[in-house]
Amino acid sequence: MAGLGKRLRPHTLTTPKPLIPVAGKPIVQRLVEYLTENIGDKIEHIAYVVGDFGANVEKDLLKIASDMKAKGSIHHQHEPLGTAHAILCAKDFLRERVIIAFADTLFYSGYKIPAVADGVIWVKKMEDPRQFGVVKIGKEGHITEFIEKSPVKVSDLAIIGIYYFRDGENLKKELQYLIDHNIKDKGEYQLTTAMENMKNKGMKLFPGKVDEWLDCGNKDSTVETNRRLLEIHKNERLIDKSAVIENSSIIPPTFIGAGVVIRNSVVGPYVSVGEKSSIENSIISNSIVQSHSKIRNRVMENSMVGNHVTLEATADDLSVGDFSSDL
Repeated sequence: MAGLGKRLRPHTLTTPKPLIPVAGKPIVQRLVEYLTENIGDKIEHIAYVVGDFGANVEKDLLKIASDMKAKGSIHHQHEPLGTAHAILCAKDFLRERVIIAFADTLFYSGYKIPAVADGVIWVKKMEDPRQFGVVKIGKEGHITEFIEKSPVKVSDLAIIGIYYFRDGENLKKELQYLIDHNIKDKGEYQLTTAMENMKNKGMKLFPGKVDEWLDCGNKDSTVETNRRLLEIHKNERLIDKSAVIENSSIIPPTFIGAGVVIRNSVVGPYVSVGEKSSIENSIISNSIVQSHSKIRNRVMENSMVGNHVTLEATADDLSVGDFSSDL
């Protein structure tokens, strides 16, 4: 999670993308929770590979690990040298069984890791996978080829950024081999190159197919992921007991955080409001409002509002007759 999150700016100028909240929780926290549920085993250690996010962010990440009853550690990638290089930044924890996860993607899958698998690469069928790495699958169900962001369609199975390896020490050796011999693809050290080498050595790498893949790469996809998560968790308690709601309509599913104040407004459906934000005289749907923000006299849809933001429009005193239009 060391990237700059350029596609989600301006939000990522102050908050790293994996800590952007969706349906009330940071993306990376939801990812760790879903991995724990999907793998069906205890996660002992979470190693975060980050850029220069600052001490407060690192503290938040370590707390997420602690909340999952796991140990946590922070590792820095100072240059964007590729996925293989990023993973090696946490090489001390590449041992035994390892999960690699890119922290801007969420997924649902009933797939179970085969006992004979040396590795699993989770994939999703896509009509146009050109911006992703893809895999080809042979008759026996193993992966036969990895292709990194091909300009022409060679497969419709896109790699979504979640990987399992049974032998972390072997993974570390394969990644280090790329660095030592300066083996790059498109100018960077790629995990797909290491996996291609593993496959050529006879390792059995399986495609793990996902039921649903939720991307948080840009504003629209993050708002859409927020909507989908609220649908999935609609039967949970989504409105904090400390929230103050006066003369307002909350249309579910909507998440309302601690200390939120909503007056004379319609909020929802598919809205997440972070802690201690306030909304007054407004109509908001299908949007994310982060913490400590103030919104007044606004109509908003398909929007993202950051932390400590003030949005206020002047309330008009009007008398408008029939068949009028303000364009």
